[in-house]
Amino acid sequence: MNIKLQTAKYVVSDFIAATIAWSLFFIFRKISIEAGTFRDVNAVFEDRNFYLGLVFVPLFWLGLYYIQGSYRNVYRKSRLKELGQTVMACVIGVIIIFFALLLDDKVRTYDNYYFSFLVLLTIHFLLTYIPRLIITTHKVRSIHNRTIGFPTIIVGDKAKAIEIFNDLQGQEVYSGNKIEGFVNISGTPVSDLPLNYLGTLKEISRIISDYKIEEIIIALEKDEENAVYDIISLAGQNIEIKIPADRKDILLGNVKTTAIFHTPLMVVTHGLMPPWQGIIKRMLDIFFSLSAIVILSPVYLITAVIVYTTSKGTVFYKQERIGYQGKPFYMHKFRSMYMDAEKGGPKLSSGDKDTRITPFGRFMRKVRLDEIPQFYNVLKGTMSIVGPRPERQYFIEQIVKKAPEYRLLHRVKPGITSWGQVKFGYAENVDQMIERLKYDLLYLENMSLATDIKILLYTFVIILQGRGK
Repeated sequence: MNIKLQTAKYVVSDFIAATIAWSLFFIFRKISIEAGTFRDVNAVFEDRNFYLGLVFVPLFWLGLYYIQGSYRNVYRKSRLKELGQTVMACVIGVIIIFFALLLDDKVRTYDNYYFSFLVLLTIHFLLTYIPRLIITTHKVRSIHNRTIGFPTIIVGDKAKAIEIFNDLQGQEVYSGNKIEGFVNISGTPVSDLPLNYLGTLKEISRIISDYKIEEIIIALEKDEENAVYDIISLAGQNIEIKIPADRKDILLGNVKTTAIFHTPLMVVTHGLMPPWQGIIKRMLDIFFSLSAIVILSPVYLITAVIVYTTSKGTVFYKQERIGYQGKPFYMHKFRSMYMDAEKGGPKLSSGDKDTRITPFGRFMRKVRLDEIPQFYNVLKGTMSIVGPRPERQYFIEQIVKKAPEYRLLHRVKPGITSWGQVKFGYAENVDQMIERLKYDLLYLENMSLATDIKILLYTFVIILQGRGK
């Protein structure tokens, strides 16, 4: 599958559609609004605004589609989803264009405004959706004809894997899963399989790379369900993970599908933000971080001077943490402890009883002043303003022994503040880390810009009240 070529088809189609739609609508405005006739249609080509629109209006539409996520996972688009996305984008885009460009038209009655809006919406929608429908239909037929498919592995128990494999092979319509083989979670080789045996769970990263895997189907018995966390964390961010649905899942409403002929599978999403919200979240991260660094520059300077003069050692402190997709990075803070505080090995702070914390460090921790250098991490892209707090590998290894679901937090960028920090605060031991984990998992399931704003507001209240620990 050539993802770049398929994406280019949609981009070129949308650009041409936006160009033609703007041209037709501009002619319509000249004829209807300015009371012209087809004999003076040349006036369209003498209008500077026509050419400005030809340049900027299609670019506006492409930007809107990109923010909406129309160019992500283009091979996984369904025709129903395509229709919904196109309608939503067209309505939003036409409203923006209408208020930005068309409200200054001189009209005889307000009915002209409404009619212009409907004409632009209709023209743009039809010219955009029809080519999209053709491209998507051709892609869907290619999948059903097995011309293209998603390289897939089945991970789990041998007996369950065979059952799922036979079910997929016997389905009425090909789902697009090109089964490359089976990965065993038990750690021992298996034989007598109707599909290729590829290795054990410890080798899954290599298997994904070697076979260019795009999907994983988890095949586990009820007593093995804890292995789901290991599979998800080892698989990586860009792998689609599916779990067969049982009757309880269907009754509880967990199974949603538009493909009525396919085997019912639940897609593991963990409530991550839709693409447009993710893009806005990153833009807000950059804006607020730059603003904070500029506005708080006097605070940075005063804090640095106090840290330097009240205790020996460096002003800033950097420590390796594990972030997005399990990759290590250096997190920066103002030093709140005496130098060599962890000379004997990694230790968690015990709060007010911790003798390693300097007197000024206690104050910084209460108002979260020690955290403000992390705006630099946000600008670099290793952190976000809101997200689960990153931990060190040393403590992660202890946490996952009791709570393997911790690895799910690596599916998003860590943050300066989090739901766990707001509701629980700093953890003094691994058990408290695990207790705080439930709030961070709730964040994953409820990620949205609205949730981020709530967490930021609560964080601000905590800072004002000096309740940080």
